[in-house]
Amino acid sequence: MGKRKRADGPPNGARTQELTILKKPKKSEPETSVDSSSPLTIQVVTGSYDRILHGLTATISADDQVEFADTFLFNAHNSAIRCLALSPPSAPEPGKLQKVMLASGSSDERINVYNISAHPPSRKHQDALSSVAPRKILENPKNRELGTLLHHASTITKLAFPTKSKLISASEDSTIAVTRTRDWSLLSTIKVPIPKPQGRPSGDTAALGATPAGVNDFAVHPSMKLMISVSRGERSMRLWNLMTAKKAGVLNFGRDILQEAGEGKHSTGEGRKVVWGTTEDGDEYCVGFDRDALVFGMDSTPKCRIMPEPRRKIHELCYVPIDAASDSSLLAVSTEDGRVMFFSTRSEDLVKSESTKEKEKSTLPVAKFIAQVGGKDVGVSGRIKDFAIIRVPGKDSFIIAAGSSDGKLRIFKLAVKELEEARKSKTAKTIGKLLGTYETQNRITCVEAFAMIPRPEGVEDSEDELDESEEDDQEDEKDEDEDED
Repeated sequence: MGKRKRADGPPNGARTQELTILKKPKKSEPETSVDSSSPLTIQVVTGSYDRILHGLTATISADDQVEFADTFLFNAHNSAIRCLALSPPSAPEPGKLQKVMLASGSSDERINVYNISAHPPSRKHQDALSSVAPRKILENPKNRELGTLLHHASTITKLAFPTKSKLISASEDSTIAVTRTRDWSLLSTIKVPIPKPQGRPSGDTAALGATPAGVNDFAVHPSMKLMISVSRGERSMRLWNLMTAKKAGVLNFGRDILQEAGEGKHSTGEGRKVVWGTTEDGDEYCVGFDRDALVFGMDSTPKCRIMPEPRRKIHELCYVPIDAASDSSLLAVSTEDGRVMFFSTRSEDLVKSESTKEKEKSTLPVAKFIAQVGGKDVGVSGRIKDFAIIRVPGKDSFIIAAGSSDGKLRIFKLAVKELEEARKSKTAKTIGKLLGTYETQNRITCVEAFAMIPRPEGVEDSEDELDESEEDDQEDEKDEDEDED
């Protein structure tokens, strides 16, 4: 019996050890919280037609004053940068700083991968040249290039990090690649069918005698098991099973659906953007066209359309969670006339559409247009090519980083209460506050941003600035010495 007691003892001790290990990350969570009096630092990354990958920080004080500083400037590609993607930050470890992976895709068929520090740059070792420069510079030695991926044979159209361990990329070669970030090996390649040339014009995007082909966009379901893609030359969207990397279904856009989206007889009828979202009614997804967008339920039936009359060209769309407890969210859309418009797609807020022409019989309701940010009232008239919305940690407010084709990056601040009040009102109004504008001097094509994590107190600057390559070399030398012994 004594032996049995001694044998039963270690497993119980091991269980208590495992529980204490699991509780350690919970203690590190308050480190990410931001004090109300401390400034908030936003890391913004922009890609441009000029092949420049520009990184800058926007430090927002308690009185809403913004200070911009350049953190990196890479001549990243040989052609225009088409898309960007940011990974979730690495897991916190004692004595180490957290990092975020950045991926950029271009028309030169390449995907460049970078490591970016998740913490604000240190101001102690500021270069003497940065103080004299016309623009403030806070260079971080942790921001460096990791390498280049050559998984595609044409222009990269979309990049996404569904998790820290996976990178999904789409290209105009009609393939979707899944890459493992641990060793950057290609796990699988999804081949999207190339549309047939019969019954449609070739278009200006295709070669002579060919048809437009390639994946325009894709969206991964939060369960990480499903993915929707829309392609050029196809009046349909495809559902993929990510567990098997095979096709799960195809939903064709009928003539009635395309007319609802403003796609006429001579339009392409192809989906340009697609995004998943969650509202009070459940999961849904939105497919963006040239001048409108359609919202579908999980049963793939059209729920409503988005844009009010007159319709403007849309560039980017995303769902913005308002209340996680009730799954309340809004759909944000950037337009050609310099606005970020917010729509409510829940069934209670849908409005009956009013057709401008008698011949057109509109059956789909229209989502409620509740508010907008920017526009001519604020002095923003150029198109907003892309934008990123960041929830301020510990506060009920959002920071919007909007990039325009004229090279200007604008920072807006928006409170959750403003959106909730605008949702209850009958007419849409302009909300938010323009905090600052930064001239990047490059024609912006894509924008990504995230809220930086406060620098931990236990890590010294000397450890922060130590090059990882030197650490790897030291480890290799130790291994060689051990082998010789």
